[in-house]
Amino acid sequence: MVSAVSLEGVSKTYDDFHAVRDVSFEVPAGRITGFLGPNGAGKTSTIRMILGLLPPSAGRITVLGADDATKVRERIGFLPEERGLYKRMTPIDAIAFFAGLKGVPEVEGRKRAKAMLEAQGLGYAMKKPIKELSKGMAQKVQLISALAHEPELVVLDEPFSGLDPVNQQALEAMIREIAARGATVLFSTHVMQHAERLCDKVVLMARGRKVFDGDVATARCAAPRALVLEGDLSAEQVMALPGLGAVTSEASPDGGWRHVAVLSETRGGHDALKAAFARDLSLRRFELKEPSLHDAFIVLTGGQA
Repeated sequence: MVSAVSLEGVSKTYDDFHAVRDVSFEVPAGRITGFLGPNGAGKTSTIRMILGLLPPSAGRITVLGADDATKVRERIGFLPEERGLYKRMTPIDAIAFFAGLKGVPEVEGRKRAKAMLEAQGLGYAMKKPIKELSKGMAQKVQLISALAHEPELVVLDEPFSGLDPVNQQALEAMIREIAARGATVLFSTHVMQHAERLCDKVVLMARGRKVFDGDVATARCAAPRALVLEGDLSAEQVMALPGLGAVTSEASPDGGWRHVAVLSETRGGHDALKAAFARDLSLRRFELKEPSLHDAFIVLTGGQA
């Protein structure tokens, strides 16, 4: 598979602090890759090295076939974690301006800006000062500014930060549209739900090191399956069932208790249900819970979530 970005043994040190340690991974061309990890895991430093904004202390980085991203900057779109738009500019002017920095003629830039704003439901606001827009609207404008030159590689650093659920959903749709036209997307986040819905591949970081590199389904396998049991039964009764490991319990909104028990054996669910019936335990719900990406994230990062 062709890679849009390749890192080989990359490290970054600030004086005595090791922000990134010996990280290697590939970003497949034309796919959506999630770059995940808790705050302070080294994601932003790695992204800045990929973009050529920081030199690596060690290792090698290739971006779109170049050994330095600044040589192919016209083919890259970047949304930084630190948002920044000229507040007195209008969306159409701002987008055309940033497109111009990447070589798009002004007339074409304004044409693209108008079309993209209208596609995102912002046509009515294209000539309003950006300072009058909501945070979600302004963030859409900044993302469009990073896309108006039609980049091959789009890098988004914490793009969902500070957005309400409606705007998060809209941003997810935009990311899917970017990938659908053939671009490569690399985005960082510490919120696993976005990556679970969007990504073809995920790279997980913790304490400056890569702890996982692969698809979402494989990542989920790092966490155990569990059983959810609800009813008028105690944690002690659940722990006594065969094939189960650690149990966490909380009061159920419908009365009684909700227990989540880790499956310690392949047949744990079947044997536990059989034993529960044999012991005439009061059960309202008995459900197998497959691990989520968040569950795997907790396991792979050692609980550093």
